[in-house]
Amino acid sequence: MPRKITDAVEILDRLYGSDPEYRAEVEREKNRVRAACAIYEARTAAGLTQAQLAERVGTTQSVIARLEDADYEGHTLRMLDRIAAALGQRVEVTFVRDGGPVPTSPKAARARAKPPVRA
Repeated sequence: MPRKITDAVEILDRLYGSDPEYRAEVEREKNRVRAACAIYEARTAAGLTQAQLAERVGTTQSVIARLEDADYEGHTLRMLDRIAAALGQRVEVTFVRDGGPVPTSPKAARARAKPPVRA
């Protein structure tokens, strides 16, 4: 008897695993989670509360709380730079080849960069 699948990620992978749009959305979600976790981990490693980090960054505790939420979609490089500077760190950005064709023009590159799907 085959095992019953109860893991939501495994079910979604079986249903949509080969769909490029699904894969792209999964990668966008992973990046949001990575950003939120990086902020949380850097803040707690520095021994700071959200309020203390907010004060150093020049924002409010609720903004830091939102940035540490994996569902938040508004991370900006400017805010990540401000947080990194407040913690004595820096942000590194890496572009990773996705395996698709290499665009031949800036217009083609923009056409490939689809905005995130919002639910």
